[in-house]
Amino acid sequence: MTLDYADLSKRIISLTESETDDVALMATVVCEVHHSDARFDWTGFYRNVGDETLKIGPYQGGHGCLVIPFSRGVCGAAARTGRSQLVDDVDAVSDHIACSSSTKSELVIPVFRGKQLLGVFDLDSDQPAAFTEEDEREMSAILASVFDRDAG
Repeated sequence: MTLDYADLSKRIISLTESETDDVALMATVVCEVHHSDARFDWTGFYRNVGDETLKIGPYQGGHGCLVIPFSRGVCGAAARTGRSQLVDDVDAVSDHIACSSSTKSELVIPVFRGKQLLGVFDLDSDQPAAFTEEDEREMSAILASVFDRDAG
């Protein structure tokens, strides 16, 4: 089964169109995305709280790490560089932070409002190489439609 990104995007836009609170937006996005595809074992946000630090935000799945510095791990790299991180094998990343020992692959997308980094959106899978460039592109578009509505 292929994820129907057009349908997922429509549902998320419909649910969030009049909401302005970032935590409410994050929680809604996480819920819709997490339940949309069996590959997604952990789905969540890490919020930029300043001082080059990410803290856990709304998520679904097992416990996440509470704090991640920009200097470490896949989430830190996405926050530090402002670029998505598509990792087929987390064990091949020397500074990967194993919040769950079952995670095999990961997709992390930085989330911006204008030039402000709100945080990162993290998708983990217990399957190796679970994510594709299409996942990165489509999820990035959905996140921009929710959090950076006035861009472009």
